[in-house]
Amino acid sequence: MSQPREIAPGATYLLTRRVLRRHFLLRPDMAINQLLIYALAVATRRYGVEVHGVCVMSTHLHLVVTDVQGVLPRFLHFFHRLVALGTKVLRKWEGPVWDHEATSVVRLATPAAVVEKMAYVLANPVAAGLVRHAREWPGVKVDVSELGRGTLHAARPSAYLDPENPQWIEEATLPLTLPPGIEQESAEGFRQQVAAELERQEAQAHAELRRQGLRCLGAERVSKISPYDRATSSEGLRERNPTFAVGREQGAAWRTAAAAVRAFRASYRAALERWCAGVRSVIFPVGTWWMRTFHGAGVTDVILAV
Repeated sequence: MSQPREIAPGATYLLTRRVLRRHFLLRPDMAINQLLIYALAVATRRYGVEVHGVCVMSTHLHLVVTDVQGVLPRFLHFFHRLVALGTKVLRKWEGPVWDHEATSVVRLATPAAVVEKMAYVLANPVAAGLVRHAREWPGVKVDVSELGRGTLHAARPSAYLDPENPQWIEEATLPLTLPPGIEQESAEGFRQQVAAELERQEAQAHAELRRQGLRCLGAERVSKISPYDRATSSEGLRERNPTFAVGREQGAAWRTAAAAVRAFRASYRAALERWCAGVRSVIFPVGTWWMRTFHGAGVTDVILAV
């Protein structure tokens, strides 16, 4: 049985979704980039999700978002379905597009975590040995200078989407917003923090490439890879599935976040046990999504103390 997950309005997350068997189906090109930007813009507009950072690799994608309304599961379902159906048409692909594992959803519990994970997202192509610097990646991405003030634009893709359907607008725009708690007057400081962390992670990736005696593949060669090939590099088993991040050297914040997760799970399980016993008046903890959405269960508006 999977662990219950708290879906809290206003929470900021690092989201990761992987392509089936590490095929290069999302390899950057004009058509796939257009599909991804359009799908993300339409999905965020529909569900009120704010995007802070994005990087789409050939085999997976990363997003840093804030779920303003507490509807993350609906957003993920809509966005991933739209991308999958469009990709199947563009790549003439039969069968699933996404890996069987669920989307990795990591709640960013501190400002330090937001900075670190934002840089991690942007540095992904560098860490993979594909380009020397994050800005060189030809796929959908955000540059540090665009954080909190840039926009991504895409016309409606001709593949799959019916132009007569009013939900598929002709032009879609995706504004890049600042994470909660960062005001415009402190935006430049935030960008500088992310830039410094990005530089650190890029240097770390360069050192690892040198240690292995490897060189960057380069954007031009990346664009020539067949989308039907698969990544052959070794990938460690994903034994851990973290639900939150607090950043380096944030011991007190980690203990607080871990206690909150334990408290939510314990309260949820106790309520579910009573529900299964037929007690329909039971109240689930704040952040309960599935039981409230699909079974009409009551949810408290009191945040659990830890």
